[in-house]
Amino acid sequence: MRILTLPALLAGLILLSACGSDNQDTSAKTAVDKPAAQAASNAQTASADAAAQDSGPGAEQQAPAGKLPDGVRPAAYRLDLTLDPREDSFHGQVEIDIAIDTATDHLWMHGNNIDVTEIKAIVPTQNDKVVPAQYRQVLDSGVVRIDFDEQVPAGTITLRIQYRAPFDKNLAGLFKVEEQGEAYALAKSESIQARRFLPGFDEPGLKATYDISLTIPEGYQAISNGPETERSDAGNGMETVRFAQTRPMPTYLLSLAVGPFDVVERPAIPANQYRKEPLPLRGFARKGRGKDMKYVLDKTPEMLRIFEEQLQRPYPFRKLDIIAAPQWPSGATELSAAITYREQRILVEGDEPAPGLRLALLGVHAHEIAHMWFGNLVTPPWWDDLWLKEGFATWGTPLALTIMEPDGGHDLNAAVRAISAMKLDSLASTRAIREPITDNNNIRNAYDAITYAKSLGVIHMVDAYFGADTFRPALGRYVEQFADGVADSPDFYKVIGDETGSPQLTETFRTFVEQKGVPLLSVSVNCSTDGDAEVRVQQQRYKPLGSPISDAGQQWSIPFCMRGSAGKAQCEFLSASQQTVKLAGGTCPKWVMPNANGSGYYRFNLEEPYWQALLEEFDSLQPTERLSVIDSAFAAFEAGALKPATLLDVVRLSAASDKRQVVEAPLGYLAKYADHYVDSAHAEHWQALLKRLYGKKVQALADKRDSESKLLRSRLLGFLALEGKDPQTRKQLQQQAEAFTGFGVERDPKALDSDLYESALTVAVQDSGKGFLDHLIKVRSELDDPLFDNASANAIGRVTDPSQLGTVHSLALSDDMGAREAFGLIQNTLAEPDLQARNWEWLQNNFAAVVAKIPEQWRRNTPRFAAKFCDQQSLQQVQALFAQQQNLVPGYQRALAQTEEGINLCMALREQGQALVKSLK
Repeated sequence: MRILTLPALLAGLILLSACGSDNQDTSAKTAVDKPAAQAASNAQTASADAAAQDSGPGAEQQAPAGKLPDGVRPAAYRLDLTLDPREDSFHGQVEIDIAIDTATDHLWMHGNNIDVTEIKAIVPTQNDKVVPAQYRQVLDSGVVRIDFDEQVPAGTITLRIQYRAPFDKNLAGLFKVEEQGEAYALAKSESIQARRFLPGFDEPGLKATYDISLTIPEGYQAISNGPETERSDAGNGMETVRFAQTRPMPTYLLSLAVGPFDVVERPAIPANQYRKEPLPLRGFARKGRGKDMKYVLDKTPEMLRIFEEQLQRPYPFRKLDIIAAPQWPSGATELSAAITYREQRILVEGDEPAPGLRLALLGVHAHEIAHMWFGNLVTPPWWDDLWLKEGFATWGTPLALTIMEPDGGHDLNAAVRAISAMKLDSLASTRAIREPITDNNNIRNAYDAITYAKSLGVIHMVDAYFGADTFRPALGRYVEQFADGVADSPDFYKVIGDETGSPQLTETFRTFVEQKGVPLLSVSVNCSTDGDAEVRVQQQRYKPLGSPISDAGQQWSIPFCMRGSAGKAQCEFLSASQQTVKLAGGTCPKWVMPNANGSGYYRFNLEEPYWQALLEEFDSLQPTERLSVIDSAFAAFEAGALKPATLLDVVRLSAASDKRQVVEAPLGYLAKYADHYVDSAHAEHWQALLKRLYGKKVQALADKRDSESKLLRSRLLGFLALEGKDPQTRKQLQQQAEAFTGFGVERDPKALDSDLYESALTVAVQDSGKGFLDHLIKVRSELDDPLFDNASANAIGRVTDPSQLGTVHSLALSDDMGAREAFGLIQNTLAEPDLQARNWEWLQNNFAAVVAKIPEQWRRNTPRFAAKFCDQQSLQQVQALFAQQQNLVPGYQRALAQTEEGINLCMALREQGQALVKSLK
């Protein structure tokens, strides 16, 4: 994917995908989420109980499982909470100004596991008349019915609610965590977790302003979306912090954080031609880790400046806080003006992070800053249009980073990410980018590679084909039209179509956004005796061996560009199932590259002679084209349409490349084949192949100091050690892990950088004897290094000694293991073939405890624990487990369907995979 850096480029780009705070649109559509259980308050009066009963046993049937009914909209929240992370619960009051279109005796809203002690409506148009009300949660997902003692009129009312709720202890809603003896409270509001700490209207399209006041322990820090305006003594060792009113925003962007944070004050980011005032910049980290915010704070002003200049619009908030959360269920969340990260994503010890950490840090930080415009200025009204914020923020990230670092390879990273989506998109059980979401429990299923990475690929394809001068100004008009409001996909299509005058452009978006699957273009070259040449292209949905995908004649409107031996790219718009493209120049090409610049979101297949001819030109292709060749070759092989020898040629060529991303592209496939298709009779040949391909590469990289070479070397070392089983590499990593942890030697903190943590620790867990596991567990309790904490948990899951399983299983469920780390540990126990059956048996017997341990928003993904299985018996056991335990993991159905399909595809590929391995003799 080539990166273009025209000013108009990001102007549409970043605006589209922000996440947050802006104007309320009275025509906003509603949204909902997945929740936990809640009972009616014991403090309700007898009449309240009676009214709840009168609303009837049918209230559950009437309750909206997805979007709330139209006609009720919040305009403003006034929230006053007492938050003390040292306690087990919090309490306070919220007032909500609500516009009601029609007089009513009830309304629907959200609240989850909240104990409401008093609720009433105040009617300004009737001299502030007070109307008592009753609060009742009727769905486990947090849907609440409010019944009024009498009808409230159309117009505006204020709903006043006093309540209390427990701090969640598992990274959901307003949760508390303890690190190094200190307690912190943080709010994870996205997607529909705000309802766990705020009774309200928890949908993305229902924007409102917020006035927030927090009473907290004296001396603690408090963070929210607005700037702090006042602190006052509240008595009893507490103080009250007030914040400025926010711009209108949806609940999922609400930030609340309280604790003994280190605060790192930076000079304000200077004003510029777009932003007239300096912008306060601060970093927050848990106690003692503020110094490790330096790197991310150093990068922030330049990154923000690039977005402002390219968008030609100011950063939309009055301050920017960067928060390193001690625990956080996702990598980061774009809470407006208070971007919050899992601390291991952005804390850096020393001046310069390891190359892999640096790349990940820059990527996640650019993505979240982009969200300050994408989604915050134009917000999707409902979760089926999540791509309009996440897809465009994902697309905007490499564009901004390429301006910062023109030679940083960010275009290649974007291409790799787009291609990665094709693996998920090849399943029959995949989803479309835009697909109806009718149940709160399915909202988190939209946060996947389809929304992020496929959207990135589709947007880039449109931009590359139609041109920045056509597409990007249209994006700017879209943002301008819907700024401070909400817009869905039809709104987007209409503006883009009107502005460009190109129905083909909007048809491309529609066909790729609203239907699932990867197009496969079968390309054949026909040359006449007089030298004229044409290319015939047939499109169909890609289908691997064993796939249940039907041959239903699915079609896309595809911007197609190809390049041949004549040199110049030739483009055509494909809208029919079969089309013929006359080749310019009138000569028969020696070779064709059916995805010029690698910018098309599709796969291709060629007749065997043209595969060979293309591979002969491999080194002369652009790096993004090479990535497309590798992906299409593996896809053809897994569809039974490419010979093993040809695939091995592709692997050899990629291994010799000078680009890290091209070298790494086959590694995931090779690891899969090693796990499932390499038997003991062929293991030596397979390992020798990997050593030949990547051993010399590692040696050649040893003396190189640039970050890309260092990162590639680290990844190849891990691959050779764990997948290639190379004794020399394993010994090297084992010794480094022992030195770093001080096992039998004096500890050397410089023996490992973070890019090698997981692979080296895994090797040591497997090769250093029984004492190393106990030693590693002890070191985990002593080192304050969140990256090490995460990597060591994953490594512990990879034990190969059966006698150590009791220790591993106990640790997974203990208080010494964080929720996120427990998920990774358990997932890794099922990656080791020799102990897979025993670990699966333990998981089945302890499933309820595992579900209770892991982050709530990840529970729907528990079927993916079985992703490494490749046999019928295991498949049946997975199906039986989730048939029995489905109530524990709402929203699990998609993950289970994709896991089942993955196991079936793995079994169907066995003959082809074994043929590849046997060809090495």
